[in-house]
Amino acid sequence: QVQLVESGGGLVQPGGSLRLSCAASGSIFRINSMGWYRQAPGKQRELVATITSGGSTNYADSVKGRFTASGDFLKNTLYLGMNSLNPEDTAVYYCNVWAARSSLARSAAYWGQGTQVTVSS
Repeated sequence: QVQLVESGGGLVQPGGSLRLSCAASGSIFRINSMGWYRQAPGKQRELVATITSGGSTNYADSVKGRFTASGDFLKNTLYLGMNSLNPEDTAVYYCNVWAARSSLARSAAYWGQGTQVTVSS
């Protein structure tokens, strides 16, 4: 099995910072890309940031310039640095990994259980 565990969430005041981590473990042959999604109360889940094994990153317009995604593909670990947080960033943040479990298998999507980020005074 492939397991993803997010950590680093918590309560922070507006303007503060947090750093989220996602550790992938299990039967992983290759990770092609990793990303972060979030779901705020009463809203649809949305893409926050993605990063490929080639180093390409993509961010939602709402977080550009504030969030930084990085990944250590050799260690199967994903990070999300978050600065200048505001209440609109309050959500459950989910780690997503596209990984192949063998040399012949196609990549499949795997999800963590989420970590809560609350931005409030």
